[in-house]
Amino acid sequence: MTESKQAQPLHGKIALVAGATRGAGRTIAVELGAAGATVYCTGRSVRGAPSDIQRRETIEETAEMVTARGGLGIAVRVDHSKPAEVAALFQRVAAEQQGQLDILVNDVWGGEALIEFDKTFWELDLTKALTMIERAIFTHIITSHYGVPLMVARNRGLIIEVTDGDSLTYRGNLPYDLAKTSVIRLALAQAEDLKKKELDGITALALTPGFLRSEQMLDHFGVTEANWRDQVKKDPYFAGSETPYYIGRAVVALATDPNVHAKNGQAFATWTLSDEYGFTDVDGSRPHWGRFFAEMQGKQP
Repeated sequence: MTESKQAQPLHGKIALVAGATRGAGRTIAVELGAAGATVYCTGRSVRGAPSDIQRRETIEETAEMVTARGGLGIAVRVDHSKPAEVAALFQRVAAEQQGQLDILVNDVWGGEALIEFDKTFWELDLTKALTMIERAIFTHIITSHYGVPLMVARNRGLIIEVTDGDSLTYRGNLPYDLAKTSVIRLALAQAEDLKKKELDGITALALTPGFLRSEQMLDHFGVTEANWRDQVKKDPYFAGSETPYYIGRAVVALATDPNVHAKNGQAFATWTLSDEYGFTDVDGSRPHWGRFFAEMQGKQP
C-alpha cells in the first residue's frame, strides 16, 4: 500500500451523506473526504436558495471542504422527502460510480425551528410536529429505500443512521422523541432485513453525538469555536460539548473497521466509540458526554 493510501484509508470508496449542509452531516462528509472518499453531499440549501430554516451554510460549501481535505466532494441539491428526487440521485450515483456505494449516512433533520420543548403533546402545534416526523423519519426511509439496493447488488456497505441519544429515555418533546428513537429503530430494522437476505457484507447502525457544538449552537450562544468556553457560565452543560468533527471521526473509524459488522443493528455514541477506537476531537480532547451528563445530573439537588 502506498503512503498516500495509508493516510487515506477510504481512497476509492464512494460515500453519500444525506443532510450534509451543516452540523454533523457537514463534518461527517469532510472527515470522509479527509480519509480519501468521494462524497456526495446532499441537502436543500444551495447558494442563492437557502432552505426554509434560513441558515447561511450550503451543500456547495461542504463539497468544497471535502475536496480541500483531500477527497472529492460532489454537491447535489435534493429534497429527501420527495421520492422522485431521491430516486434520481441514486440513479446518478449508479451511473457515475459504476453502481458502487460504500457508505450511506442518513443525517437529514431540518427540525430546528419545529421543536416546542415547552409544550405537552396536546398543546403543541400539530403542523410542526408532523413536519418534524416527515423530515426526520420519512426522509431516512426514502433514502435507504433507493440507496441501499446499490449495496445489496455488491453485498457490501455501511449504513449509518444519525440520531440523538443511544437509549430510549424520553427526550422532552413527543415528536422530537419519536423522531430520534425511531431512527435508532430504523437501524435495527434495516439490519434485520439484511439478515433475512443473508447480506452479511452490509452493516446498519445508529450513531449519536453528544452535546454538539454546531454552527447553529455557537450562534445561539453568541460565540465562536475560538471562545465557546465563555458561555459555560450561562449553561454549565456546554462544558461537556464536542465539535461536529468528533462524530465525523467516529464515522471514519466505523468505515475503516474490518469487523464493523459485529455492530449491526445497534446504537452507538461518539464517546463510547472514542473509547474503543481512540480517535480525538479536533483539539486533541476526548469528550465523554455520557459520563459528563451523569456527573452533572448527580450534582442536582
